[in-house]
Amino acid sequence: MAKLTSKQRNALPDSAFAGPDRSYPVNDKAHAANAKARATQQYEAGNLSKSARDKIRARANKVLYG
Repeated sequence: MAKLTSKQRNALPDSAFAGPDRSYPVNDKAHAANAKARATQQYEAGNLSKSARDKIRARANKVLYG
């Protein structure tokens, strides 16, 4: 996965994030796949609701599969 610096992350539009408060960047396929994995981890740990996980996965899938 390509490194995303703070400057690059701050320059991304809100639409490039799948989670609340500009979390889970999905600006490319690598970040989208990572967002899905992290969202699942957080859901299983009880830190993320099912609906939030599903929203993140849906946004990531748009980047991954068009």
